[in-house]
Amino acid sequence: MALKLIATLSLAAAAAGCAVATDRNATARTLQAERDFPPEGQMINVNGRQVHAVVEGTGPDVILIHGAGGSTREFTFGFMNRLKDRYRVIAFDRPGLGYTDRTSDAYDSAFTNKAESPAEQAAMLQGAAEQLGATNAILVGHSYGGSVALAWALNHPDTTVGVVNLAGPSHPWPGGLGAFYTIPGSTLGGAIVPPLVGALTTDQRIEAAIDPIFAPQPVPDGYVDHIGGQLTVRPASFRANTRQVNTLRPHIVEMAGRYGEEFQMPLEIIHGDEDKTVPLEIHSIPLSQAVPHANLTVLNGVGHMPHHAAPDVVEAAIDRIAAQAGLR
Repeated sequence: MALKLIATLSLAAAAAGCAVATDRNATARTLQAERDFPPEGQMINVNGRQVHAVVEGTGPDVILIHGAGGSTREFTFGFMNRLKDRYRVIAFDRPGLGYTDRTSDAYDSAFTNKAESPAEQAAMLQGAAEQLGATNAILVGHSYGGSVALAWALNHPDTTVGVVNLAGPSHPWPGGLGAFYTIPGSTLGGAIVPPLVGALTTDQRIEAAIDPIFAPQPVPDGYVDHIGGQLTVRPASFRANTRQVNTLRPHIVEMAGRYGEEFQMPLEIIHGDEDKTVPLEIHSIPLSQAVPHANLTVLNGVGHMPHHAAPDVVEAAIDRIAAQAGLR
């Protein structure tokens, strides 16, 4: 009995030691990531919470909202430069990602499986936009950011003149999301997995995860060095991202029932027909059918990153909305 007790205590001590070492390594790598990829812009206080925004250019306002696991760096890699000669371009970090806080203390705990909805995220970003004087903006949302842009337009229609949805989830999808999201999205998994990911994920693994998102297009030269993938695997950011994605579907179900009657502003939808991350036929085609005045552009042979594969097409969509709104 004594030997069993000693063995049990020894195993518990070893596990605790491993946990401490993991946390220490994850913390060190978090600090290094933040040194290597610091905030690019300014911090805006919204009800006691910080929102990170990069603002460049002059003219009518265009707001860029990144997708799952991203940050402002998704757009500062190059796309902002294409617009800032004629627009004031604002790129936000979404709540919990990059350098923006979660929307509420309720989501800060490692032991909750809840996450802010697209509507909650939109409200926080809209509050930051208002402080910047952007009350008549064109919203451009990529992937999960497209869902946030749609929620923003539905819930704050007086603050925007139109939406450009880049391969954004808009309708319920069949099946689950797989273990990558469901395990860390659970209560226990969300406490255990993110520190392990933060401690152990190498740059090579991050590069390998980026490749299929761009496929069949190659990853642009310099993208991996600029994007700051290690920011995404910081435990708090990884936890926020997986839980936001894991809880997205019920919010999409609710939003999908509102498009037909409530979505009155211009809507440009741009989607690649080779997108394996957010399938065209499940999302953008039904969205274009639900909003009859929407303009759907299907990019042949393009994957999940239309603003990299066809930035001129995205620019043209923004310009069309600006012209419709009398901003240009």
